Amino acid sequence: MKFDPASNIQHLKQFGEFGDVNPSITDSSTYTFLKAGDMEETFLGHTEGCFLYSRHWNPTNKYLADALAAMEDTESAWITASGMAAITCSLLQICSAGDHIITSVTTYGGTYAFLKNYLPKFNIEVSFVDIANLKQVENAIKPNTKVIYTESVTNPLLQVSDIPELAKIAHRNNALLMVDNTFTPMIMSPARLGADIVVYSMTKFINGKNDCVAGAICGSRQFIDDLSNVNNGTAMLLGPVLDPLRSSSILKNLHTLHLRIRQHSKNAMFLAQELSQAGLKLSYPGLENHPQHELHKSLMNEEYGFGGMLAIDFGTVAKANQVMQKMQLADVGYLAVSLGYFKTLFSCSGKSTSSEIPDSVQQQMGLSQGLVRFSVGLDNDISDGLNSILRICREEGVIG
Repeated sequence: MKFDPASNIQHLKQFGEFGDVNPSITDSSTYTFLKAGDMEETFLGHTEGCFLYSRHWNPTNKYLADALAAMEDTESAWITASGMAAITCSLLQICSAGDHIITSVTTYGGTYAFLKNYLPKFNIEVSFVDIANLKQVENAIKPNTKVIYTESVTNPLLQVSDIPELAKIAHRNNALLMVDNTFTPMIMSPARLGADIVVYSMTKFINGKNDCVAGAICGSRQFIDDLSNVNNGTAMLLGPVLDPLRSSSILKNLHTLHLRIRQHSKNAMFLAQELSQAGLKLSYPGLENHPQHELHKSLMNEEYGFGGMLAIDFGTVAKANQVMQKMQLADVGYLAVSLGYFKTLFSCSGKSTSSEIPDSVQQQMGLSQGLVRFSVGLDNDISDGLNSILRICREEGVIG
């Protein structure tokens, strides 16, 4: 049977304790035990279905985790207070001093900073590669490589990772493949393609309202159990717990994700086709001229489209800033970081979300100083935004 992440979520039966159609919010930091022995067994990790302290686990977060595991078709999931918490906890759970990570040089700036600047404190080595060059990935493997880390569609250059092939390389070398699927929830299902761990910033498309910060880790039951172990679990000991009120609101929003992703994709495809035809230099995986267009087609759950992210190169920072300011004034969207919002958001990546990456590395990876990342919104009539973008680009001499 064809896999459908939205149907997997829909088929979950999650009732509140009084039969309420929305699962109850557990507004409690600690939990009582009817027998003293049960507390001891729970701390030892021997008891199923018991909660001891909300930093470890709480019912509301578990409802959301179960829904995400259903969406990803993984055995289990864990909820964190941010996307970076999901990434850092997972990598620190896998790696110890002396271990090695291979990662894409094209990645979110915060992730790059953690890998490049923070992990060396723990004597964890990181090799940055062109993730689209499988030979380069293979050549970077070392005897102490523990994980290959990438994004399904990279931020901000929109390279598409060949997840099945990367999984083969990792597994041949006794390593794990970890994939950040923030840009493409429901569009891609990395665990079904071979990834061992899937992480998210739920701040973005999954929540979709830019009113909270949250993250998720999806993987095997063993990995999630290890993360939450009271003695040495990274997620337990570093304490990145999400507040249950936020978990509850994200779970409600998750049930509309399939509708939102389709509209984001539809609008982005329309803009990409029209703006490309008008002469703008842009990248969008849905266009046939994208280097990994066919790869994306082979990996995607096709009913959800090619995603809501596109990148337009305006040449220089000055030109990008001028265009963005005018677009905001023309109600195209907001000059703001983040993505997955119902309004279009745009920012100059090299000077914002990728600013942690040195200019020399940005140049090496092909990140133009004038590249603007667009998170295309849910506009009912995106042609209004298109006409404004075209007019502004003509005024600024970007197109004739």
